[in-house]
Amino acid sequence: MVNKLFPVTTYKVTEEYEGVRLDNCLISRIKGLPRTKIYSIIRKGEVRVNGSRSKPSRRLTEGDKIRIPPYSVNKKSTKKIQEQSKELLSKRFVFEDDSLIVIDKPVGIASHGGSGISLGLIESLRQIKPKFKNAQLVHRLDKETSGCILVALKRPILRKLHKELREGRVEKEYLTIVKGHWPSDLTKIDLKLKKNQLRSGQREVKIEEEGKRSISHFEVIKKTKELSLLKCKILTGRTHQIRVHVNYAGHPILGDLKYGDKKFNEEMKEKGVNRMLLHSHSIKFPKLGLDFKVNKPGIFQELLKKSNE
Repeated sequence: MVNKLFPVTTYKVTEEYEGVRLDNCLISRIKGLPRTKIYSIIRKGEVRVNGSRSKPSRRLTEGDKIRIPPYSVNKKSTKKIQEQSKELLSKRFVFEDDSLIVIDKPVGIASHGGSGISLGLIESLRQIKPKFKNAQLVHRLDKETSGCILVALKRPILRKLHKELREGRVEKEYLTIVKGHWPSDLTKIDLKLKKNQLRSGQREVKIEEEGKRSISHFEVIKKTKELSLLKCKILTGRTHQIRVHVNYAGHPILGDLKYGDKKFNEEMKEKGVNRMLLHSHSIKFPKLGLDFKVNKPGIFQELLKKSNE
């Protein structure tokens, strides 16, 4: 394998990256460098904006100067998408025009490559059609979460959608199946969550006073002998928010290997549960007149039926 070396470079932020986060700008511009490496050079202070250290979340302004340290990219690091995966993704398109794609993301596919994942959703899309070569994620879903995810093909729509997300004018709705009978009067959870990076590179979220506020609303759709189907609306988009909230309430998501009930997950495997039962059902941008929805996976209905038998 041959590594291609790149020297120190300085990039002057153009209008198209106005308002974009520093990490997303670098992910877009430095092709082939894993996201974990990008976050590492930012946090170590090797990336400088106007001569100063910056956080990954910093919003860029036109004219900002970004110093990018030397880095190397493996020429063979970009895997080719398999025909089987290409066919699978092509069948999951919910909406497509010249500037935006909406996909019903399958479980098991990461939103972005990195952390040992060389080919995520966005890298796969860029190989499907020439017009997808500049595709950028509008938001993310966990690898274990299925459902509605938006991908921008042009910078103007990306900026508009990111602005709506920043200003809290987006309505996100999820469906999940949890252990036990969820209390009908438990309709809101409001907690402070803190994201921690483990040595393994994995993320873990805990309830801590110095964390960021997270708000979720819950509605019971159906109950069986031992399970509850919930509709979840999140007012904030914290990492693992729903997963941590329901676990705090004593009703973990089925199939959640990080925060769930290991013993119960093993029992549910006998009923065909081989994934985490959290699904991004819909996303709505009222101000922009955009409203997208995808159906819940078949395993949801099948499991609820079996659980009543």
